[in-house]
Amino acid sequence: MLPYNFKYELRLLLRSRWIQLLSVLLLVLFGFSTYNGSTKVEKRTNDISSAKKEVEETDRAMLKLLDSVERGMEVSASPWTIPTSPMAVGNYHPRVAAMEPQPMAFVSTGQADLFTHYVKPTVSGDDFALNFTEMTSPVQLLFGSFDLAFVIVYLLPLLIIAFTYNVLSSEKEQGSLRLLASQPISVRKWVFQKLILRFFWLSILVTLSLYIVFLVVGIQAPDWLSVLSLLGLTLCYMLFWFALAFLVNLFVDSSAKNAVSLIMLWVIFVLLTPSVLNQTASTLYPMPSRTILISEMREHKAEATKKQDEILDNFLRDHPEYAINDSTQSRNFYHRYMASQKIVKEELEPIVGEYEDQLQKQQEWSRKLQWLSPAIVVQESLNQLAGTSTADYENYRGQVIEFAETWRTHLITFLYNNATFSQQDYASLPQFTYSNNTNSNVGFSSVVLLLIAAALLIFGFAVQGRSEKKGMLSQ
Repeated sequence: MLPYNFKYELRLLLRSRWIQLLSVLLLVLFGFSTYNGSTKVEKRTNDISSAKKEVEETDRAMLKLLDSVERGMEVSASPWTIPTSPMAVGNYHPRVAAMEPQPMAFVSTGQADLFTHYVKPTVSGDDFALNFTEMTSPVQLLFGSFDLAFVIVYLLPLLIIAFTYNVLSSEKEQGSLRLLASQPISVRKWVFQKLILRFFWLSILVTLSLYIVFLVVGIQAPDWLSVLSLLGLTLCYMLFWFALAFLVNLFVDSSAKNAVSLIMLWVIFVLLTPSVLNQTASTLYPMPSRTILISEMREHKAEATKKQDEILDNFLRDHPEYAINDSTQSRNFYHRYMASQKIVKEELEPIVGEYEDQLQKQQEWSRKLQWLSPAIVVQESLNQLAGTSTADYENYRGQVIEFAETWRTHLITFLYNNATFSQQDYASLPQFTYSNNTNSNVGFSSVVLLLIAAALLIFGFAVQGRSEKKGMLSQ
């Protein structure tokens, strides 16, 4: 029976032009989304390159200025910008702390449209005030980005629904189902075979379409294991929707009801469940008021400003390595300001920590319940594969804050020891290197989706369908 179904199904799909239509649709959708994603990655790379070139240019100007000063020549520059001062170097010549795109970044925009990809920490800046966000169009945030992840998570299930909703009901409505009763096969096995064959052909089309698109668009994927992970996750997600179609075809009567039922399931899993989880997390773990944080930050800074001399004395007493030759040390603005900033940072850490704790609780809540929706699982896995997940940007933010402290500490040593910055000190300036320390769970997610699909199929075989109750087909 299976060889006959295979030949019959292939001829049916070719005559109905389903295969031709799906081939064109997949090529167009995958092609445009891949091109759109690669364009955004290219823009991100160019922005980072431009920022680094700007730093290189300012560094060349700084070295020329240092050379002129060390030679005793007069320079036409404001005194507070002359790089012999370590604070001038720390504030006017910061390093670029960039988050370089991963090889598969074109797959999913993820959080990339909410966060910037490079910052320039200054020596007098606040770590908790580092701006990791960027101005983004609210319309784009509302509709999202048309990337490969959007096509896979949102549009591919709709194509599967259109491809599978009337596998059994169309036979009933055309009156050909009774002719199939003469065949020694149950309704469940017959529907299962037809859906598996359609899954097979759609999998072939998806694989070929992705391969062709990657070649045409010119995607360079040095790690083909990541490409195979993408394909495996996509196929497992497709199998989940085919399993749902299998159940709906067995338990729902007409084509119209089948279509409505599958669309309803699409809305529940793809739209409703993610929104409910997000709103529930925000309700259970609300973020503290940012207005209160800004107000308290200003109050602490005002109090620290009034007591800068006292704070500096306490700071030098706690850090004797910075108090060398303190009797000859001229206490300028930056001596008092940097000491007071350290006190303000320590006093604001509990408030900032409350923000971090609430955010971590929200993310932990979402991670625990993401298995309620395969769409969330696939989206998060694709974000991790692309290096644009929330965990990736939290990792980047932590590395930037750590680098900002390293940058500040390095130059503060010059400040409190009354040492000037010279050309020889340029080579020892700290440099930022982003390290992608987050792990991808694409393999685990694929296995879970596969198990869910298998459970749905087993349930369909274990429970007697309505058609068999009515005696349309026998065992």
